[in-house]
Amino acid sequence: MTRLTRRGAGPRPAGIVASAYFRHTGVVQFEPSTTSTAVASDAPTRQRVVRTLLERRTATAGDLADVLGLTPAGIRRHLDHLAADGLVEAAPNRASTRGRGRPARSFRVTDAGRDALEQGYDDLAVSALRFVADTAGDAAVLDFARRRWAEAEARIAPQLDAVPHVNRPQALARALTADGYAASVRSAPHGHEVCQHHCPVAHVAAEFPQLCEAETEFFARMLGRHVQRLATIAHGDGVCTTNVPTSATSTTSRASTPRTTPTAERTTA
Repeated sequence: MTRLTRRGAGPRPAGIVASAYFRHTGVVQFEPSTTSTAVASDAPTRQRVVRTLLERRTATAGDLADVLGLTPAGIRRHLDHLAADGLVEAAPNRASTRGRGRPARSFRVTDAGRDALEQGYDDLAVSALRFVADTAGDAAVLDFARRRWAEAEARIAPQLDAVPHVNRPQALARALTADGYAASVRSAPHGHEVCQHHCPVAHVAAEFPQLCEAETEFFARMLGRHVQRLATIAHGDGVCTTNVPTSATSTTSRASTPRTTPTAERTTA
């Protein structure tokens, strides 16, 4: 198996704290200054700003103000601080209907901002999976990945069973967001696309694509149809994108399909 070299994360921006909690929620944690209560009180709001930008990909100060219930001026102040720390940056201008004059500036999360979402256990996880692969083979890594998603399935399946089949992509996105994947759903020509704007295991999956393979199988079981993975953050794409066709050529049920049986089509890079 060809293994990719892990990206160098480099030094974390000032005020960023890595923790397991940080990874599982997909929320940026800002370490408050010991000399400024203002910074401490601003930290939760900046967490919400970064998470909203991840979910929306790009947004103006006005957009963020509408979503977060704050004033545009207040949002701009937070964006200025985040930009100074290298966590967000100006995005190419897009059309805006807000007033006259120049289009409002849009912002997006930088690579450093994405890296700040990583917990400090990536190296340990990679080392552990290398040991599994070296001692038990690549198939054992896939078995591990499938078991990981089987545990998630036990939690998430009841949520999806409670909604109509047509609404399951949205329900799945909500569940993934709760697990730190900042997921959303958008319309596609022949169905929907589930988009994950953050991947808590991207650096590990860059070396062990079995994690992505098991995740795609999990999507197929949860949605009851074959799905197609179009892009992954681990492969260097900006968003993990999975196509969910409206009309399935073959329906996959959790009752009839063993968890160890692949059920999803995958796109070869």
